[in-house]
Amino acid sequence: MGQLGALYAIWLREVKRALRDRGQLVGGLSRPILWVILLGIGLNPYFRGEVYGETRFVIPYTYLQFIFPAVIVLNILYTSVQSAVSVIWDREFGFLREILVSPMPRALILFGKVLGGATVAMVHGSLVLALARFADVSLTWADVLHGLGLMFLLSFAMTSFGVIIANHIRSFEGFGVFSNAVILPLYFTSSSVFPLDPALTRAQALVVYPEWLVALVEINPLTYAVDALRGAFIHFHQFSPMLGPIIIAAMAVGFFIVALFNFRRS
Repeated sequence: MGQLGALYAIWLREVKRALRDRGQLVGGLSRPILWVILLGIGLNPYFRGEVYGETRFVIPYTYLQFIFPAVIVLNILYTSVQSAVSVIWDREFGFLREILVSPMPRALILFGKVLGGATVAMVHGSLVLALARFADVSLTWADVLHGLGLMFLLSFAMTSFGVIIANHIRSFEGFGVFSNAVILPLYFTSSSVFPLDPALTRAQALVVYPEWLVALVEINPLTYAVDALRGAFIHFHQFSPMLGPIIIAAMAVGFFIVALFNFRRS
């Protein structure tokens, strides 16, 4: 019970830190509005175009509907990775040293920090759901519950990934630059803002798209996370429906194990 109380205290500290960070809250609110309204509306007319005089429907959804789950992933991605900056903060001001000398196992300390960051990230991802009606996305309770489960796993995975970055970087400035250098390429090569046409075979896709781009999309684990959330919220898949949840769960377990290995050496 004592260790559970300590776990709760670490989780609560991470959540309170995020709630008091007004900049993070403003970003969590403004980011989805800008992406859904500006990018969604701006590119919506170009999502379905004419090819040789014939209207070609890439997928049977508007661009607003298509990008809606991807904006959820974007909010989770930014919040999760930025939550891990608390590791650098605690190391800088000596709080981490005080926790590490306590009887509490390091695995439980890390689990509390990651759980707190994942909770905040899932809340930020859930803020996007308020725009569902605007994006013309109809959600049932089953869709929401399915999506929240996937969002929590993804939040846990990406917070663990942020801790991995934080364990190798000693300054706040370096963390910000490096995390953005990782976040943006991961996001834009995850088929988040453009679809790989599901009607095409891989050989056909290589004709339509550059081979390097297809390869980057296919090896990027976030591709399957975005696809899983599209399946949950708009019932559209570019890949096997089971592939996304399996890869998200594998990311959560794998990144946490690597983060724990690095955390124990710190």
